[in-house]
Amino acid sequence: MNTLKTTFLMALLTILLMLIGGAIGGKGGMTMAFLLAGCMNFFSYWFSDKIVLSMYGAQPIEEQYNPRFYNMVRQLAGRAGLPMPKIYVIQDDSPNAFATGRNPEHAAVAATSGIMRLLNDEELAGVMAHELAHVKNRDILISTIAATFAGAITYLAQMAQWGAMFGSGRSEEDEGGGMFGMILMAILAPIAAMLVQMAISRSREYGADALGAHISDNPLSLARALQKLEMGSQQIPMNANAATAHMFIVTPLTGGGLMSLFSTHPPIPERVHRLEYMSRTHDY
Repeated sequence: MNTLKTTFLMALLTILLMLIGGAIGGKGGMTMAFLLAGCMNFFSYWFSDKIVLSMYGAQPIEEQYNPRFYNMVRQLAGRAGLPMPKIYVIQDDSPNAFATGRNPEHAAVAATSGIMRLLNDEELAGVMAHELAHVKNRDILISTIAATFAGAITYLAQMAQWGAMFGSGRSEEDEGGGMFGMILMAILAPIAAMLVQMAISRSREYGADALGAHISDNPLSLARALQKLEMGSQQIPMNANAATAHMFIVTPLTGGGLMSLFSTHPPIPERVHRLEYMSRTHDY
């Protein structure tokens, strides 16, 4: 069900990209949209991990410097059937963690110093199992593509707005509609793309929770960790870039109400409820 939902949402992003490209330049605009998305995805695939690790000042660690954490990740990676990822620590009091890398052979997991102080070993293992689940499910690649498509749609929408304001040279009968239609699409397409991107991210979080519970063999440890992390991240907010919020195990951003539609993560109570149900039914 998760895979079907993600496939459907990715198809929606593709359609949005084609529509906004077509509104700008017809078939030529669609081709330009695909080329833009392809170039952005190529860059993201090869360099996004290095960029995000550098952005947060992540420092690599070896076994001799933190044997407890290193051996924990190694054991979990073995249970997940994954190669040993590179391990990084971010010196930040806000408790959080994320995984990055273009595939399981080039993956990295990072945790803040705050999360290591807040959680006990079982809870920290639950968190790292969740991050390794993202690696195994290739969620990093999926989320990167979704974010890149959304970015391309937003960029093309801005072009469409300028084209509508200064005249695109096309009649109202041309493909893509008139000025009003172009402006309306330019406004709505980025919002729709963002909503779809966020929905993909939330769906992948549920999947990583479920697989992470299987890897750690302890759904309740992850449930307890999520509850602690929700409170800890609110008490000590992280100075995080909104473009990378989807990577963390709990959102580093604040906001509620309508903003929950734009959240990259499902509500913590719902995630905890699902993990507790898995524990009761032994469905993991």
